[in-house]
Amino acid sequence: MASKMKLGVLTGGGDCPGLNAVIRAVVKTAINEYDMEVVGFMDGYEGLIENRYRKLTSSDVSGILTLGGTILGTSNRADPFNFPLMQGSEYIYLDRSSEALQNFERLGLDALIAIGGDGTMAASQGMAEKGLKIIGVPKTIDNDLFGTDQTFGFDSALASAADAIDKIHSTAQSHHRVMIIEVMGRYTGWLALASGIAGGGDIILIPEIPYQIDVVCDKIRDRNVSGKNFSIIVIGEGAKAEGGEMVVKRMVKNSPDKIRLGGVSNQLAAQIEG
Repeated sequence: MASKMKLGVLTGGGDCPGLNAVIRAVVKTAINEYDMEVVGFMDGYEGLIENRYRKLTSSDVSGILTLGGTILGTSNRADPFNFPLMQGSEYIYLDRSSEALQNFERLGLDALIAIGGDGTMAASQGMAEKGLKIIGVPKTIDNDLFGTDQTFGFDSALASAADAIDKIHSTAQSHHRVMIIEVMGRYTGWLALASGIAGGGDIILIPEIPYQIDVVCDKIRDRNVSGKNFSIIVIGEGAKAEGGEMVVKRMVKNSPDKIRLGGVSNQLAAQIEG
């Protein structure tokens, strides 16, 4: 009698709506449709590298369809090829991809399903090139992954951002203000553009097109002249002025992607007031 096939699953990067729904779909389909075994690695690739895992059964995923977060935990720092390790007061970065591959083989896994964004997908591509059989499931609110029109997580983020933009209209109109809403999305403007359109933004600024402050101010003046004495500006966190740089909020030492964007809305407000 042939042995059962065995799958591994992990979630990497930031959490977003839908992670548990994907885990549930993987487990239920593997067990109920194909009589496979499923192992879940804790905290993304960190769990595969450190051999931290749990067997997943149908009862483990019962009731998690609409549950936020991820029952497996996640990490946006666990790149197998660039793994942070504290040495003294500084971080050093090690290639631990061979350890990850050895643990995969030691557990007798037939394939790994990695659920994550661009960082997780980049790591997964590297692991695939080392011989690990892997399926990447695109997850990111930024919608910035090649090869798919819409990643899961994006629609929920879009709905939340559009709702916030819509609700701020009454305040902006009542107080005759220019309101600036900074939206996540990192280096791409999908979320800012889509939520700005859906929420009724008057001006939308995205990273792909550096903005000219004179053009922004002219648009605000044009609205005032036409009797609309308020404006809603939606700006992606990675947007920048023409000839300028993206605004970095902070640096994270022990992360493969050390840059954390934020604060461009404050910069834009100062430029408009100036």
